[in-house]
Amino acid sequence: MTEKILIVDDEERIRKLLNMYLVREGYEITEAEDGAEALDLALENDYNCILLDLMMPEMDGIEVAKRLRREKSTPIIMLTAKGEENNRVEGFEVGADDYIVKPFSPREVVLRVKAILRRASETSFIKQETTAKDIIVYEHLVIDNDAHRVLADDKKVNLTPKEYELLLFLAKSPDKVFDREELLKEVWNYDFYGDLRTVDTHVKRLREKLNKVSPEASRMIHTVWGIGYKFEVNEP
Repeated sequence: MTEKILIVDDEERIRKLLNMYLVREGYEITEAEDGAEALDLALENDYNCILLDLMMPEMDGIEVAKRLRREKSTPIIMLTAKGEENNRVEGFEVGADDYIVKPFSPREVVLRVKAILRRASETSFIKQETTAKDIIVYEHLVIDNDAHRVLADDKKVNLTPKEYELLLFLAKSPDKVFDREELLKEVWNYDFYGDLRTVDTHVKRLREKLNKVSPEASRMIHTVWGIGYKFEVNEP
């Protein structure tokens, strides 16, 4: 099945350039020129990835991501100008999975899209040899990797693809400490020269979502001050 991508930018030149390169790779492309149109399309259709401009008139990319995350976990790559670092951090906080700084190379965009789609596919459909390896079970948390589902105290937790990947990665190595650089490399799955706060904002959002249904599950993601994070298992 052809993978579908939504390109959102108020500059037609950028939309057409990205469209051309992504169509060459076999993707089905839809374009939106503003945030309101993008949100309507994203809610009505199931896209595999959204390329979302951060700064747009009326409804910006932050607001689009915030509203979309109430309903869907579609992977989002933010397109941002060079001087919008604080806005990029805010973008991660509302649910963006990655960002690309303008001006960018169209080839880089293609590689980022492929990486996002590959990771989403791997975590959704990975199969292990036995049932025991398909499901990670702890006292307050269950990760069903075949079903791409997380349960905290028997209640479903809706996570974005990147939040899911981060939780899965940590949970597979309980009590092992990972620094932020290592988490960026392993979870984002390519050379990512981004702000280390990327990890912090994703951990913060992940904890908040877990905490809404299970404070015990949320506390399993433990901060190791000055280093990074670990998944801490307290044996009963």
